[in-house]
Amino acid sequence: MKLTQILAATALAVTIVTASAQAQTPETAPESAPAKHADRPCSNPELSKTETIRLTNVTQQNDANEILVALRNILYPACKMFLVAGQNAIVVQASPDQLALAHQLVTELDRPRKTYRLTFTLTDSDGGKKLGSQHFSLDAVAGQDTFLKQGTKIPVITGNFSAADSKTGAGVQTQVTYLDVGMNIDVTVSPVARGAVLKAKVEQSSVDPATASNQDPIVRQSVISGVSAATFDKPLQLGSLDIPNTTHHLDIEVLVEELP
Repeated sequence: MKLTQILAATALAVTIVTASAQAQTPETAPESAPAKHADRPCSNPELSKTETIRLTNVTQQNDANEILVALRNILYPACKMFLVAGQNAIVVQASPDQLALAHQLVTELDRPRKTYRLTFTLTDSDGGKKLGSQHFSLDAVAGQDTFLKQGTKIPVITGNFSAADSKTGAGVQTQVTYLDVGMNIDVTVSPVARGAVLKAKVEQSSVDPATASNQDPIVRQSVISGVSAATFDKPLQLGSLDIPNTTHHLDIEVLVEELP
């Protein structure tokens, strides 16, 4: 091989090795500028604004607290916000874009609760023959407990004890408690798709006529309690039971209507 060919081959090999080394050696990245902190506009008074957002549909402080927690979890951590419960308002200090997001979130969360009309029907029958029905209607707000009571309070003596009397020197006092006898309904409504979930307790009680004049009357009681899924405008049977020591049968159903 000629000397010129050897030198050319050597020069080509050196060029290949140099190119390979340059390809394997990472380029030195230019010194990057410090990243702009996303919270800086909120923490810089010159770049932030302070606004008061009114809560127009909140009726309970717990609801206002939940909206405040949502804002704190969504907005930048450096944004400041405080709940003024007495004014039903949230004060927010943040950048303009974060303030706009806060207004949007409050608009979506601060909405009036839905209201429903519940009609409970209790049907008493004897041997398959309908004796009569009772209807009880009440309006319930979603997520809040609603109560209905109708009946009388029956005094029941629970004890006697002696006590000194300033005039007679001695005396006997009687302890009395009162029992609610009649109809008690306790219900909570939670909206779902095309209906509602009812957490209801229906209690009907009465005094046994044979012991009505006794010091310790006997109170008869029928209770149905549970969670049910109801469809709007369709009656839902909550329960059906036989009255002990009688031939009577009691059916309990409820109709749920969504109010505008």
